[in-house]
Amino acid sequence: MGKFVSYLRVSTQKQGRSGLGLDAQREAVGGYLKGAAGFQVKELIEVESGKRSDRPELARALALCRLHRARLLVAKLDRLARNVAFVSALMEAGVKFVAVDLPEANELTVHIMAAMAEHEAKAISERTKAALAQAKLRGVKLGGPRNQEGGLIWDVGRVSHLGRPRAKEVRREQHRRHVEDILPVIREKQRLGATSLRQIADALNADGFTARWGGKWQANTVRRILASAEGI
Repeated sequence: MGKFVSYLRVSTQKQGRSGLGLDAQREAVGGYLKGAAGFQVKELIEVESGKRSDRPELARALALCRLHRARLLVAKLDRLARNVAFVSALMEAGVKFVAVDLPEANELTVHIMAAMAEHEAKAISERTKAALAQAKLRGVKLGGPRNQEGGLIWDVGRVSHLGRPRAKEVRREQHRRHVEDILPVIREKQRLGATSLRQIADALNADGFTARWGGKWQANTVRRILASAEGI
C-alpha cells in the first residue's frame, strides 16, 4: 500500500472557509486513494492569494513526504504547475508526486511545464511593458508600481548532470534538510517522555516514520540526527 500526503489549494480565505473548490479536490483525491489502495498520511490545505510567494503548507507537505517516504498527491497539476512557488519547491524537494488529473505526469512533465510557464511569464511581462509605454506616449498618467509576481521560475539547465563535487553538495543539503524535517518530531517525542535513543527510535517507527534511506529507525540513527543538529 502506497503512502500519500494530499495537498489541496484554494486562492482565497472565503473559499477556504466555505469549502468551495476543496470538496471537488478532496473527492478527486479520495477516489484516487481508493482505486490505488493508498494510505493518506495527512491532508494539508493551502489558502493563498496571488500576492504570496511563500507556501507554508506546501513546505509542510513536502517535509512529511520525505519523513514518511510518501508521494505528494494533488488533484489538479495543470493549475499548480503554473504557480512559480509550487513548481520550484516541487523540483527542488526531491519528492515524487501524483496528479489525479494527469496521472502519467512525471518529473520531465514538470520541467516542461516550468519552461512553458517561464516563457509565458516573460511574454506577459514584455506585453505589459509595451502597453505601459504606449499608454505613456498617449499621455496617460500612470500610477505607482504595483505588486507583481516575478517572471523567473526555474533554470531548466540546473537539472543537468552536476558532477561529483556538486553531487556531494546535494547530498549534504539533503541530509541537512532531513535533519530539519525530523528534529521537531524527535523533540516532541522527548517532551512526551521518550528519554533514551532506543525509546525515540521505537516511537518514530510506531508512528510510521522511516529513516532517510527507507529503513527502520535505530538508536544510532537518532544519535546521528541529534549530533548533526548541533552543527546546523
